[in-house]
Amino acid sequence: MPEQLVHPDAIRARFAAAMSGMYRAEVPQYGALLELVAQVNAATLARDPMGADHYRRTGEIDRLASERHGAIRLGTPGELAVIARAFAVMGMEPVGYYDLAPAGLPVHSTAFRPIDSGSLRRSPFRVFTSLLRPELIADADLRAEAMAILARRSIVTPRALQLIAKAEDAGGLTAPQAEHFVAELLETFRWHAEATVSAADYRRLLAAHRLVADIVSFAGPHINHLTPRTLDIDAAHALMPAHGMKPKESIEGPPSRRCPVLLRQTSFMALEEPVAFPQDGALVAGSHIARFGEIEQRGAALTPQGRSRYDAWLEADDGAAIPGLPDDWTQLRILGLCYFRYRATDQGKAVADGGGRLPNDPEALVATGHATADPISYDDFLPVSAAGIFRSNLAGETHAGYSVTDGRTSFAEALGRDALDPFALYDQAQAASIAEMRIRLRISAA
Repeated sequence: MPEQLVHPDAIRARFAAAMSGMYRAEVPQYGALLELVAQVNAATLARDPMGADHYRRTGEIDRLASERHGAIRLGTPGELAVIARAFAVMGMEPVGYYDLAPAGLPVHSTAFRPIDSGSLRRSPFRVFTSLLRPELIADADLRAEAMAILARRSIVTPRALQLIAKAEDAGGLTAPQAEHFVAELLETFRWHAEATVSAADYRRLLAAHRLVADIVSFAGPHINHLTPRTLDIDAAHALMPAHGMKPKESIEGPPSRRCPVLLRQTSFMALEEPVAFPQDGALVAGSHIARFGEIEQRGAALTPQGRSRYDAWLEADDGAAIPGLPDDWTQLRILGLCYFRYRATDQGKAVADGGGRLPNDPEALVATGHATADPISYDDFLPVSAAGIFRSNLAGETHAGYSVTDGRTSFAEALGRDALDPFALYDQAQAASIAEMRIRLRISAA
């Protein structure tokens, strides 16, 4: 009898825990960050019983302690393709396209994450994955050297490649295979204290852009941050200095609201870490600045209409409140500005089980207490916020935005597919919840 295959969610959860343990050993301040976030979350839930009930009812509280997102930077289309295959073993799909070149960063990105509600509850692990745009390295000779350096490296171990192929052929991995896969893939993201380029070449890459040096100078795409989720980012940000961390000046993302939307992020400043550079058969001591600690607070996913109002506010930058985006869940729902997950209430199910007829309209069901509607958590990223976090950790380095065309097509070619549309995923989740609610309330969708 063939061995049972491990569910991708379980492999992802194991990998996320292993990654967190490795990063905590490599960057002790990350452990302090986890302790700070745990304290803030416990205090927030204690002072807000209604909010705590909301998180329990929606399942958000179950995923809170394990919630993480990481970030890596890749050098070539081939590296993106193989990482996509590795993440697929763990049930992670590329969602969204983010072009950071207009913000002065020579990369474009996607986020690999689980896409269905059950998988997100079981292990909401994401990896914001950036790919170098070599055409933005102005010096043609340096560009050619950088690509030659990247062509010589292999970021995934031979054993991990074998297990990826096995998972693709067999439709998954057995428990022993999954254990080996996690251990092998972890090597891809491990910190390398020895560079693969000389100190002189490193300085040339650094002069082109600090991200170029970070991507090209090492044997692999070390994880450059892991991000826990907090329920009160303002409190966490204020408490960072008392926990030995130097926070960035301001929080990225929307303003603080009673009804939080999208994503707010802050971080402690990147660490200067010792690195050895090869030279004439020996090693020369130096340093590199790349890795930092980040905290995020996730709010509700906005619909395209709601997002356009946020983007207009962001572009105008003319006040704390977001015009046209009310700070009230009922209004946000009625106006179609946020996505919601609908559920039948015990009251509604009792009426349905007793033969009573209920209205088809979801809003009428909510208004009469026969259903509830909870905002769907935003599980993606914001390009302006991502660029703000990156820039705050570039040791004061600034670059004007690159004047380039949208790289979406070249990114899709490297990926081997188009990234999924996040709006479509939220729309599907909302529609599925309405369909499930109607089934439980014995309502015909017609």
